[in-house]
Order: sequence, then structure tokens, then C-alpha cells
Amino acid sequence: MSQIMWTDCDHAHTDEEEAVFRENNLSDYKITQCKTEDDVIVNCKDAVVLLNQYTPLREKVFSSLPNLKCVVRYGVGVDNVDLEAASRHHVAVCNVPDYGTLEVADQALTLMLASIRKVVATDTQVKNLGWDFSAFAPIHRISTLKVGIIGLGRIGKAFAKRVHALDCEVLGYDVINTIENDPNFDFVKFTDLDTLLKTCDVISLHCGLNEQNVHFMNEAAFLKMKEGAILINVSRGGLINEQDLANALISGQLSAAGIDVTCKEPLPEDNPLRKAPNITFSPHIAWYSVESASDLKTKAAQEAARAVLGQKLRCPVNKF
Repeated sequence: MSQIMWTDCDHAHTDEEEAVFRENNLSDYKITQCKTEDDVIVNCKDAVVLLNQYTPLREKVFSSLPNLKCVVRYGVGVDNVDLEAASRHHVAVCNVPDYGTLEVADQALTLMLASIRKVVATDTQVKNLGWDFSAFAPIHRISTLKVGIIGLGRIGKAFAKRVHALDCEVLGYDVINTIENDPNFDFVKFTDLDTLLKTCDVISLHCGLNEQNVHFMNEAAFLKMKEGAILINVSRGGLINEQDLANALISGQLSAAGIDVTCKEPLPEDNPLRKAPNITFSPHIAWYSVESASDLKTKAAQEAARAVLGQKLRCPVNKF
């Protein structure tokens, strides 16, 4: 019986995790490589805590693992875990919400600046022996732009600070107003979603994915946006209807997009975004730095150790 088990792990090593377990006198852990729920049931049947990356964990798993007390997901999102099923079986589900905050905010800023200044297109032109700035008109002064942020959690706030430093006007929307009466964010104008869509030159997505907002950035939303606006997504691919985004870019309703996440990853060969103009892609790399990768592994292991030792959990995302 292994108290702590990885359902799956694509890390080059588990040095940080094992260091945490040694510090807490925990030696009973094991890595498995499960692709399906059935794999988990067979290979992790005695687990008390599961460290999880991608393997789906739903009712079938929770009803079949009587010793399971906690799932710790590497990352912020818990899309692959059925939280209601976990709660019914009194299993805590925890994430690691703060390991790559600065990196994701930096990537959003990078994609925004690359889109505004048309860095990829100008680079391609020069490499193909061109040298004509007029081919990229118009490019607007960054400080004249209104930047809208949808989702004002840790990353949204970090991104807000970055664009504010560029003298942009910053608008924000969230289902919960987390900046009201916060003097550190008095520069953010909190507004409703329609106003943000209609008035901003750049819109950056920083919200989680749930049943209520799947594909909420769709044709209707793009038609509300200013003609020539730019969309940035470093959150979840499922927030965007990708065919509608491709159409908006082809028609010129949107002038550019910076995309780090897509509905299916890797991006399928037949995905409509591949044929759309003026997209700057990155391969779900926003979270990554050497430091954030190490933080993620350490913090996930620390939460797993707390669960085994019966200590208070730092980041549970469900209630029961």
C-alpha cells in the first residue's frame, strides 16, 4: 500500500517532491502512469492521496477508491476532476493556484505587445528580405489603448499592474468584484462585461473554465468588440469558440490574437485557427519558468504531505 501515488507524471524527475516527503518522514509513495479511470482504479486502489496531472478523475474513480482522502492537481485548473463526485465521497480536491502567476501575466503582456507591434509579421518580412514598415500600418501608441481584463484573480491583477505601467487605461470585469476598495488597484475601472467588450482595444482572458463560460467568447462577443481589437488568451482554450475567432480574424473584425491555450492540445492540424491571419501562438508555455516549475512540484508535494499527516489543507477547491 502506497499512501501517496501519482496517477500520471511527465516530469523529468521528482526531486522536489521527494525532498518534501523526506522532510516529513514520508517514504510510502509511488509513481504510476494512468491514462484512464480504469487504470487509476487498478493501479492506485490503496492510495490515500493522488497527485494528478491529466488523468480524468470522476465518479467511477471516487466510488472505487475507499481509502482516498485527497487529490492534489498540478496546476490551477481542475477541469479533469469531477468536484461534485469528489465531494460526495468526502475527497478533498486541491490545486496549486500561485506557482506561475508572474509567468502567466508576463506571457499575456508579451503576446499583447507582440500583437500590437506586429513583431512576428515584421520578423518574417525581414527574414524574407523585405524592409517596409508601411506594410504594417496602422500601429497605435500603446499608451493610448484601453485594455480590458476578464478575470481579476491573482494573474489578472498581476497583468493589470503590467499594463498600467505602460500608461494604458485598464478596465476589469469579474463575476466577483475583488478590487473594490483596494488601493493597490484603484487604477482599474471595474465594469460590466458588455461595456468592456465594446470599449476596449485589447481584451485579455484570465478566468477559469466552467459550464457557464464555455465558448463565451464567440461570434456574438466578437461582434460587440471594437473593430480591430485584439484578443489575448492565456487561461483556458475552452473559453473561446475557435471557429468564430478564426472568422473574426479573417473578416477583420479583430485585428490580431495572442493564444497560449486551445480547446485541444496540441493544436490539431485541421484547427481553423491555423488558417486565420495575425495570430501569435505559444504552446501552453505561459506558466513555465525554471522557478515556477520547481514551485509547482514543491507546493503540490507539500499539500499531499499535509493531507497524509492530517494537517489543514492550503488550497482545497471543493466543500463537503
